[in-house]
Amino acid sequence: MKLLCAQSDLSANLSLVSRAVPSRPTHPVLGNVLLTCDAGTQRVSLTAFDLSLGIQTSFPAEVEDSGEITLPAKLFADIVGKLPTGTVSLDANEDCSAAISAQSSRYQIQGMSAEEFTTLPVVETGEAVYLPVAALLEGMRGSLFAASNDETKQILTGVHLSVETDSLEFAATDGHRLAVVRAAMVEDEETETGTVEPFAVTVPGRTLRELERILAAQQSSEPVALYCDRGQLALQWGDYYLTSRTLEGQYPAYNQLIPRQFDRQVTVERKLLLGALDRISVIADQKSNHIVKFSIDATNQSLGISADAQDAGSGRETIESAQISGEDIDIAFNVKYLMESLKNLTTTEIQLQMNTPTSPVVITPLGGAKATHLVMPVQVRS
Repeated sequence: MKLLCAQSDLSANLSLVSRAVPSRPTHPVLGNVLLTCDAGTQRVSLTAFDLSLGIQTSFPAEVEDSGEITLPAKLFADIVGKLPTGTVSLDANEDCSAAISAQSSRYQIQGMSAEEFTTLPVVETGEAVYLPVAALLEGMRGSLFAASNDETKQILTGVHLSVETDSLEFAATDGHRLAVVRAAMVEDEETETGTVEPFAVTVPGRTLRELERILAAQQSSEPVALYCDRGQLALQWGDYYLTSRTLEGQYPAYNQLIPRQFDRQVTVERKLLLGALDRISVIADQKSNHIVKFSIDATNQSLGISADAQDAGSGRETIESAQISGEDIDIAFNVKYLMESLKNLTTTEIQLQMNTPTSPVVITPLGGAKATHLVMPVQVRS
């Protein structure tokens, strides 16, 4: 196997697929990247797979001899990343060693047979569902932050994706907060999406974070083809292919958690509130378990935010420009949850809707994405 390619192409694609290489592989070959060269198509593909997430990319190259080999992912990426800009030559031998050269640089690394590499799952299903990139990015950015990091509650580490005829709905919760985003399935004249049969699947948060990272870096508008079947899903677009297991189990009936009526409503400038919370968090992060208290004053149309840390200090912020309806209320929150919610909304103004100091509070953007964030208040002893 022999090929010539641009150092920038090889390095960029290695960096991308390496994110699917496990840090502690259960088998040595899983710590490698599969390199496949095709003289007929004059393309090179790179594949990494940790038995849950698989990423495959391809790019054009000058391929003299077809073949495939697996090479240690980190060593391979480190060497290629430090090579001088220009053309890289790679020549693999039958003993699974590979010679890599560029200008005056020469390296030899030992790989393993491609036959030992676990092939990516094949998702056998009917028609693909084509998802607009803008809708995917909007949904992922507005929901992923609320997914749980607790592996003992595995279903909550994912994002529940509901595909409908004209929209996508993303939902994520860790039990303390909830984020739901509905994005339109916009069709254009060049993309025939066909009739979409509604379905829902829970996708690991890690899978969507990698998808978001790739799509954001690409800045491509090509729709992503989604295939889903028997505990596996595959996403394909351009030169990229991503496969992942889905999460098994019943996702919580999150829509039942969102109140439909509210006694109180606060409209406030998002960045103004975020700035106040950022400052008050310096105190809240000391010895008060990240708790901040809101004092909502309907008479004076003001929002007071305070934090007290025993033996450390206290702080107070006042927002005079809030628009408040309903009676006064004192309510407390985990400041980190509020800040993450506000950071993942993009509109100028947001609304906080609530009923009692212990019932769920709903945060929605005014205009922009159809997003609903729910945060559970913290019960504080007087």
